[in-house]
Amino acid sequence: MGREFELRKEVVLPVSPEEVWAAVATPEGQAAWFMTGEEIGPGDAETWDPPRHLAIKTPAGEDGSFHAFEYLIEGREGSAVLRFVHSGMTGDAWPDEYVDMTGMGWDTYFHSLREYLVHFRGRPAVYVEAEAPSVSVETAAWDRFVAALGVSEAGDRASISLPGLPSQEGVVDIIEEGFVGIRTADSLVRFHGRMRLGMPVAVGHHVYTPIDTDAYTAAWQEWLRSQFA
Repeated sequence: MGREFELRKEVVLPVSPEEVWAAVATPEGQAAWFMTGEEIGPGDAETWDPPRHLAIKTPAGEDGSFHAFEYLIEGREGSAVLRFVHSGMTGDAWPDEYVDMTGMGWDTYFHSLREYLVHFRGRPAVYVEAEAPSVSVETAAWDRFVAALGVSEAGDRASISLPGLPSQEGVVDIIEEGFVGIRTADSLVRFHGRMRLGMPVAVGHHVYTPIDTDAYTAAWQEWLRSQFA
């Protein structure tokens, strides 16, 4: 049966509370570090108190599962503290690893939030994502993939040649179990190894210049296919 869970995170960000609010509470802001989001307003939230407090709860599923997300933003001199709580109830069929993996996922997302606010502050974002073939579910396939990238620690240089598009040249800003992040001159590239959830490798690309999203999606799809052929 499902079980209750609660995850708490805290991050200090070198921007104003208003900028943090824009990043977590608007679709444009979420695209810069998380994923494409939906418009949120007072009628969609349990608590709506910009720029200090946002709380959202999803409807319960047939199995009783639900998610609640709370963002508390406190201003400090020259910075803001974001306190985040993700709580809820897991579903009957959810893997045992779900909560641990979700906690690790939030750590990487909030790292990306900080990277965005430090290096690309105020720049509009376009979010592109793509999935690798199903064979990438295997841990050994992920290990080979990371080895082929030629990176092993933060600070390593990385270069990815996308078919028909500009090469992605940058530096590894984070590398963890099942996660590699690369910061380029105008984007954040994030590779997610989701083996423990039984899901294929995925890439999330936050681009801070205008692009053809369809072309980038197709290029990433083809590149991932070639990496796991």
